[in-house]
Amino acid sequence: MLHTAALDQQLSGMLSTTGVVIFYLVVWGLIFAGTAVFLGIFIPFITGDSLLFAAGLVTAASSSLNIVVLAVGAGIAAFLGDQVGFVLGRHYGRGYLDRHGGRRTQAAIAKTEHFYRTFGWWAIVVARFMPWARVFIPVIAGVGRMNYYRFLTSNFVGALAWGSGMTVVGYFAASIPGVKSAAYVIGGCFILASIVFGIRAWRADRRASRVDADAQAADGS
Repeated sequence: MLHTAALDQQLSGMLSTTGVVIFYLVVWGLIFAGTAVFLGIFIPFITGDSLLFAAGLVTAASSSLNIVVLAVGAGIAAFLGDQVGFVLGRHYGRGYLDRHGGRRTQAAIAKTEHFYRTFGWWAIVVARFMPWARVFIPVIAGVGRMNYYRFLTSNFVGALAWGSGMTVVGYFAASIPGVKSAAYVIGGCFILASIVFGIRAWRADRRASRVDADAQAADGS
C-alpha cells in the first residue's frame, strides 16, 4: 500500500506537469516494458499491480482522464509486452535467459520454469498476478515452444484480467472500500483453477508415462 500511495502522488504530479497524453503514454510504456524488456525484474512495483491500481486512482480523481482509454491501453500494453517476451524466447532460446541477471534471477527463472511445466496454458494467465512469474513466463513459454495460438489466447485473457481489470479496480476503489481485496480474490480464483487443471495434467502425464513404460516392457519381453 505504501508503494501504491507513493505512486499515486507521483502520477498525480506527473499529470499536472506533463498533461493527459504523456500520462497515458508513461503508464502504458511502463506496463509494456515490465515484461518486454525485463524492467519488472528491477522495479516490479513500478511496472506491476501498484502502477495499475494507482493509475486508476488518479483517473478517478481527475476530470481530464478517461478510465476506458486508460484501461484499454493498459490491456493492450500488457498484451504486447508478453508477445515481445514470447518472441524473444522463441527466437533466442534458453541462452537468452541465461545471459540475464545473477543468482537471484536464475533462481526465479528455475521457479518459473517449474510453474510453467505444471500449469501450461493457465500459467500465462495466473502469472500476471505474481510479480516473479510475470516477467519470465512469456519468455519461458517461447523457449518451450508453446503453440503460438494457445499463447495468444492465454495472453489475451491474462492481459484483460490483469492489465485492464486492475486499472478499473483502482478507479472504483477510490469510492468503494475493499475493491482491491476483491480483485485479489478473483486472482486467487484464477490460481485455484490453475492448480486444479495442473493436477489433472500431471495425473494425465503420469498415466501416459505408465502406459509407455508398460508398452516398452511388453516389447522387451
